[in-house]
Amino acid sequence: MFALLMRDLRLAVRAGGGFGLGLAFFLLVAVLVPLGVGPEGGVLARIAPGILWVGALLACLLSLDRIFALDFEDGSLDLLATSPMPLEGVVAVKSLAHWLVTGVPLVVVAPVLGVLLNLPVAGYGWLVVSLALGTPALSVIGAFGAALVVGVKRGGLLLSLLVLPLYVPTLIFGAEVVKRGAAGLAVGTPVLLLAGITLGAAALLPFASAAALRVNLR
Repeated sequence: MFALLMRDLRLAVRAGGGFGLGLAFFLLVAVLVPLGVGPEGGVLARIAPGILWVGALLACLLSLDRIFALDFEDGSLDLLATSPMPLEGVVAVKSLAHWLVTGVPLVVVAPVLGVLLNLPVAGYGWLVVSLALGTPALSVIGAFGAALVVGVKRGGLLLSLLVLPLYVPTLIFGAEVVKRGAAGLAVGTPVLLLAGITLGAAALLPFASAAALRVNLR
């Protein structure tokens, strides 16, 4: 599993389609929104939690079709499916690799982008916490969608349509954590719900993704 994780990380870094593309998109969202909404600090501070979370969600979405598609095209996925490693483990490792190259960089740069959107100082820590808790769920859910459409030519749009509704609870509770944290309100409930979504997705969806891959590889 460690060798597979390192291989996926090396491929993502060489291709530049993982964290590079996601970071660039996240940065563009944070720069363009103030230009469209206007320079009023109060408006930007009010919408910053939602904008940052929507930007992170869409940045993760950009690289989802790469999780299994390249391995499917060159035959590596068939070898992985017949290897001693359980296919559920393969899905978990690939989801982890996707989170490391997309989610973690977003968590690191998010406070800097919060400055551009005039996020209140009290919300910076909760922004990092919410993204650290929520972005793993985005990768695991995205891997499930990628497993469903693997082998489908030009399945990127279909993948987005399948995955975006499943992202809604994570988006709502992630933005709520930042919103309440910035306002100085209690954040215990949305934090627990966000963590519950991530743990539930990590526990269940690798099995569903592996089942979908087995069907598509027949």
